[in-house]
Amino acid sequence: QVQLVESGGGVVQAGDSLRLSCATSGRTLSNPDMAWFRQAPGKERDFVAAMRWSGGHTYYSDSVKGRFTISRDNAKTTMYLQMNSLKTEDTAVYYCETNGRMALAALGSAANYGYWGQGTQVTVSS
Repeated sequence: QVQLVESGGGVVQAGDSLRLSCATSGRTLSNPDMAWFRQAPGKERDFVAAMRWSGGHTYYSDSVKGRFTISRDNAKTTMYLQMNSLKTEDTAVYYCETNGRMALAALGSAANYGYWGQGTQVTVSS
C-alpha cells in the first residue's frame, strides 16, 4: 500500500507564500505520476500541478501557472508545492495523489489516481 501524508497548510494573507509537502512511504509504484489537487467546500476536486516522477516533467493548471511550483527531493520520497502570490481563491484542502504512469490527458483528473493523502487545509484571507 502507498501512503501519502501532506503537511504545510495554514492560514495566510493574500500575497503570502506557503510550501506544502507530501511524504511518501510504503509500496513503491513503478514510474509513478504524482500530483496536487485541491478541493474547496461544495466544489469538485480540481487539478493544480503534476510531475512525471522519473523524468521530472511538470504540468500546471492555468490558474496557478507562474505562481506555484511543483518539485521533489533528490531521494524522490517527498513532493513539494511552493505557492507564491496566494489569492483568496486558492483557499481549499490540498491533496497529494499518485498513480502509475498515465497518459498525459489523464493527469488532470483526480479520478484517475489510485492513492491520495488526507489533505492539508490552506486558507488565504484578504
